[in-house]
Amino acid sequence: MLRGLYTAAAGLMTQQRRHDTVTQNIANMNTTGYKQENSVQRSFPEMLISMTGGNPDNPDRTVGKLNTGVFAEESLSPYIQGALKDSGQATDFAIQSNINVNDPATGQPMAFDQAGKFVNANGEVTYRPEAFFSVRDSNGNVRYTRDGHFQVNGAGALLSSTGSAVLDTNGKPIQLTGAVSALKVNERGELVDSQSNQTLGTTLGISVIDRPYQLVREGNGNFRLNDTDGATARMMTANDAVSVRQGYLEVSNVDASQSMVDMMAALRAYEANQKVIQFYDKSLDKAVNEVGRV
Repeated sequence: MLRGLYTAAAGLMTQQRRHDTVTQNIANMNTTGYKQENSVQRSFPEMLISMTGGNPDNPDRTVGKLNTGVFAEESLSPYIQGALKDSGQATDFAIQSNINVNDPATGQPMAFDQAGKFVNANGEVTYRPEAFFSVRDSNGNVRYTRDGHFQVNGAGALLSSTGSAVLDTNGKPIQLTGAVSALKVNERGELVDSQSNQTLGTTLGISVIDRPYQLVREGNGNFRLNDTDGATARMMTANDAVSVRQGYLEVSNVDASQSMVDMMAALRAYEANQKVIQFYDKSLDKAVNEVGRV
């Protein structure tokens, strides 16, 4: 009996985690560059149930398999491209990324699904590389973001919305000279002279993360890589299908209608597990207080 109680309790915690993830997505629906999270559920290992007692001459006492519930294993972010919104600000930038990777077996581009995942015939999974702006926070740590709502301070430094320094391709903070209204950036992220259209030798540091599932969400639209995963980040090259749009911002990739459906489904599943626990509670109460009297 207690086994079923623990299974229902695990279901409660799993649905609570799922509900929290969905509500966080809804709360950040209007956050620039936000990437939604999905709660990944996994079942506990199945148990093989066998009979006790019975005929000792019969070696086959197997009853069958028993599933003991599920748990929320982790949260993953599908880095789906968000829509672009025209802001009209010279210091606002959006990344459009559609990087292709060739399948070593066929030499053809991988057909990534909507979540940016490709599974080959051997079951091996490859994720689409994603591009991010590179910034350095106040502690000197490099972070990655899709929030291109930048600003220029009094010293001419280009800063992110959280005050982090925006980096160039050499990993140095970008310093601007002249009026902000004269700032012009081409699709390769290169700063150009608004009069002559000549490049100024400075390029926005667009980092390509070859294995984006290794990114760790930090909040405020920032991601980081662990020290052991730093090799998966590289600077954008001319071969990468990445472009920068000046005067635009990338909105979040949260699907509002689907999020509402997921939230209601999580709530109903939570209530179902709650009723199971109430049933077991009543059964245990009867077993302790009434059966014991007999």
